[in-house]
Amino acid sequence: MSENIKFTHLHLHTEYSLLDGMTRISLLMDKCKELGMDSVAMTDHGVMYGAVEFYKAAKAAGVHPVIGCEVYATKGDMKDRTPMNSDYSHLVLLAENQTGYKNLIKLVSLAYTEGFYYKPRIDYRILESYTEGIICLSACLGGDIPQFILHDDMESADKLALKLKNMFGKDNFFLELQDHGLEDQPKVNAALIDMSKRLDIGLVATNDVHYLNKEDAEAQGIMMCIQTLKTVEDEDRMQFETDEFYLKSPQQMAELFREVPQALENTYNIAHRCHVEFDFMNKHLPEFHLPQGWTDAYQYL
Repeated sequence: MSENIKFTHLHLHTEYSLLDGMTRISLLMDKCKELGMDSVAMTDHGVMYGAVEFYKAAKAAGVHPVIGCEVYATKGDMKDRTPMNSDYSHLVLLAENQTGYKNLIKLVSLAYTEGFYYKPRIDYRILESYTEGIICLSACLGGDIPQFILHDDMESADKLALKLKNMFGKDNFFLELQDHGLEDQPKVNAALIDMSKRLDIGLVATNDVHYLNKEDAEAQGIMMCIQTLKTVEDEDRMQFETDEFYLKSPQQMAELFREVPQALENTYNIAHRCHVEFDFMNKHLPEFHLPQGWTDAYQYL
């Protein structure tokens, strides 16, 4: 590790976060090694179809891969497709083991087949059924806990934090600190650090990576214009407020979070708890159960 700073990026969007993330997997692993990091996570928005490419590239480069997803969560029923239930928040889920990986792909699949409404969504009820083997992070400013904090509703923030701690287990839920120079982040971070002490919940420091290098911010902004059918001249276009959403070095992260060094070390420890192996040697065909009265699959087909 670079200068003995233990840190792993656990919140990262590859090019598979379509028209939002532009961290090229083909370049990511070399950049991690260049910056002295031996592990990295993939947490694309609502999808996992980049997992195999990410896994293969990491293994080939000798980088430890962490398979995850930043899911969209609704406070209501994910099957409710009414305008009143169109709101959603973010939550970062990381597969700790094979069971966690299966649970994660189940959640992502259900988000599309049963919860899709503008975005692929899950709800807290369905999440509670698939927590085994998953490590959960409270996500960015778009997460429910940060939003409660910004609305000065600490009672609801505490209640949800304790709920997630109970759902995933004390060692599998963490409060996520971020610092991209955004106006709201100091308030949220201070509250999360206080919450960590009061509720005995661990902290992690992440950087919500959307592109590899700082100078890529302009290109990523243009890509978001394509997504939202805007031009760069549109003043009301969706855009990141700063150019800090890049793959920062352990030293840069340590400087940003020098008051909470454990939040950096926790990222490294979490990454090396996560072990998911893909089997490319054997075929894994789904088992189809025939309807009652049928015995021959070919005949039924």
